[in-house]
Amino acid sequence: MLEVKFLESIAAELSLKLEQVKATVQLLQTGATVPFIAHYRKDVTGKLDEKQIEAIAEWNNHFTGVANRRAAILDTLGQQAVLTDELRQVVESCMDKISLEDVYLAYKPKRRTKATAAEEQGLAPLADFILKQLPGLQTLDEFVMAFVKPENSISSPEEALDGVRYILAERIVVDAAARKLVRSRMHEEGTLTARATKNAEGKKTKFESYYNFSEPLSKIPSHRMLAVLRGVKEGLLRIDVTFDDEKMMNELVALYLKEPGSVFDALIRGSVQEAYTRHLRPAIENDLMDALRKKADDDAINVFRQNAQNLLLSPPAGAVGVIGLSPLGKAGYVMAMVDGAGVFVEHQTLDTLQTSEENDQALLSFLQKHGTYRVAISSNAGANEAAKFVKAVLLKVKRPDAFAVIINSTPAASYAISRFGKEEFPELEPPVREAISIARRVQDPLKELIKAEPRTVGAGQYQHDVNQKQLREGLARTISACVNRVGVDVNTATAAMLRYVSGIQPTTAQNIVDTRQKLNGFTKRDQLLEVDGIGPKVFEQCAGFLRVSGSENLLDQTTIHPDCYPFVEKLAQTAGLEIGQLVRNREAISKLNFEEISQQDGHLGALTLADIRNELLHPARDPRGVFRAPKLAEGITSLDDLSESMEVEGVVTNVTDFGAFVDIGAQQDGLVHLSEMSNRFVKDPRDIVKVGDVVRVKVIKVDKAAPRISLSIKALQPPPRPARRTPQIAEGAVAQDGEAQANLEHPARPRREFTRDRARTENGDGARHPRRDAKPVRERKEFADKERSERPSQERRDRREHIQKVPAKQPETKERINTLLADQLANLRDKLKT
Repeated sequence: MLEVKFLESIAAELSLKLEQVKATVQLLQTGATVPFIAHYRKDVTGKLDEKQIEAIAEWNNHFTGVANRRAAILDTLGQQAVLTDELRQVVESCMDKISLEDVYLAYKPKRRTKATAAEEQGLAPLADFILKQLPGLQTLDEFVMAFVKPENSISSPEEALDGVRYILAERIVVDAAARKLVRSRMHEEGTLTARATKNAEGKKTKFESYYNFSEPLSKIPSHRMLAVLRGVKEGLLRIDVTFDDEKMMNELVALYLKEPGSVFDALIRGSVQEAYTRHLRPAIENDLMDALRKKADDDAINVFRQNAQNLLLSPPAGAVGVIGLSPLGKAGYVMAMVDGAGVFVEHQTLDTLQTSEENDQALLSFLQKHGTYRVAISSNAGANEAAKFVKAVLLKVKRPDAFAVIINSTPAASYAISRFGKEEFPELEPPVREAISIARRVQDPLKELIKAEPRTVGAGQYQHDVNQKQLREGLARTISACVNRVGVDVNTATAAMLRYVSGIQPTTAQNIVDTRQKLNGFTKRDQLLEVDGIGPKVFEQCAGFLRVSGSENLLDQTTIHPDCYPFVEKLAQTAGLEIGQLVRNREAISKLNFEEISQQDGHLGALTLADIRNELLHPARDPRGVFRAPKLAEGITSLDDLSESMEVEGVVTNVTDFGAFVDIGAQQDGLVHLSEMSNRFVKDPRDIVKVGDVVRVKVIKVDKAAPRISLSIKALQPPPRPARRTPQIAEGAVAQDGEAQANLEHPARPRREFTRDRARTENGDGARHPRRDAKPVRERKEFADKERSERPSQERRDRREHIQKVPAKQPETKERINTLLADQLANLRDKLKT
């Protein structure tokens, strides 16, 4: 278990309670998986979601690494006999590996340097004298002369002082305080600048906006950092870190020089300059650039994972027949029919050498033969032409269930040449496998996408630039989260899907498939314990996510964990029903007191009870939404078909920090910039759209040279309502009855002396007392009552007549009351003035 200070740091970093972090870390240390904790230990963690639990796990690993490194450093320092109580305290106070290494650097074995040679010449005492700058019996010149020894290769005071500079510079370089100061200043005040290289001169590239670029290191967003780094990688950009070196030098000098202008001044300044220019600045700059790269990688991977999650959780069309169509370039198109169960039926190739009428008839015959008019088109070259061709045929049949949708071909192409694809269809060519996969993607995106290489599943701009190992691991966690959220039918799932279930290893997944074949299908969840590799602990982690279709026990087909079966049985017993009769029985479930029944045999938490209630009402409900096919605009196959102000419908293919890319069927995806997302402020584009969403957009600009398409969602939204402004009422003026309703919806606040809450203040114990310049409450109340009784009767009659004219159910009642109050206060103010 981590130390309390580490747990407190995690809680502060993630804005969580210490108890939540501690409970989660304890569960992780017992071998619980993130999906299991998120779904079945909500009461223990306080309903933390998977993202929060994963963040705790990452911080736990980080601080575990810090603790291990700290222990190793303390052991090494102990062996060197330099570990004092003060040094131990400094080491144990470090909260990250950077500060640990900074402290350890002074004691770390190092290679031979000029400073080492100077120390061997006996100049270390002279360096100590100069660094301490203490007045002594001898002057500096006299003290230096004592170290001029030809036998030590020191023939003059100048040579002695040169050696001292090397020693002092090295000490400054390894000083943790100096490194911390330079690192913090450079991060806070440094600027990353980029400029074009000779390779980019006179060329129009996608990095033009970075030819004269600068942004503070502390503020540069990850996507711009990655863009600059890609430009450097392609040889089009050169980057530098600009920093006020003179200011930094002065701060470092002040750290060591006790008295400016003293005889030690020149030596200290020279040593600082040597340390900073040759060692500190380059090393710290590299550290900061590495940290920026890592942060940019982390952010890009998170974006990629979020897009992958949205794609994996795209709404499925369900058990319907779909025809997958994969363009083959000049060779034509290959079509593959997949039935409602996802079983491949037949494939056929359309030859582009045939006339359009012949191809139209061939496609129509294929559709009619199999009785399905749903076509999924692979987004290969020629996809837009294929979509235009297919849509023209579908318009002829006039079927309400007909649609044509373009699907990203990258995962399907990956599957087509993968081990899974070759094992499933060894006799088919890759284009046919791709068409089959494209069709299945419409039926169930999650089930099909997990067969592909994880890096092809998501959408992002810099997936090839980031740390690939970290990307693979992150995507594997995302896929696992999606699989466990939806649930898996253990009797139909492939080994490819089972390996992502909580607690299941790849070898165990294959064992489940083998055991399923031996048993001719599982009939209850308990049979999973017969699978090699599934013991009690693994069963606990995976059972709730594995459903057994056709099981006699209806609970085996739900997400209710086997640990909760006794409680559900007691619920059914209390209701006088069988479990099968209790499921979906809203009336019976509403009459049961879950909390009271739970307390009879142990106690289940409120969140667990709520989940059981929801599952009994809606067993095995698919969390994904309803499938919707986009309506591709007719006649759009390239940028030439687009014009500004055109309104089209498309599919979101990628969401980044600066906007979303939308496929509108024009070969090039269009960009909806962050500023064109909504009429309200948008911080994160993922708050508005996600990958796979069908959106309607307006074309606002087409740049054929770039090529670039600019789109807008905001342009199709109603304009925002203007903010209401409180009217200013002249002092002493009273609004007429006819104007009150229109102009006094938000009347001005009464003056300070007549606001009861402001006319009194709180004393130390919470009691209130009148202000010195305010009248007692009773006196003010009596004065107001007297004023109302003395109001002219005609004014009261006029006001009553006005109120009678207003319909009884008019919604502006509150505004009328506010208007009357404003009038009364205005009159009262006038009387007090007199």
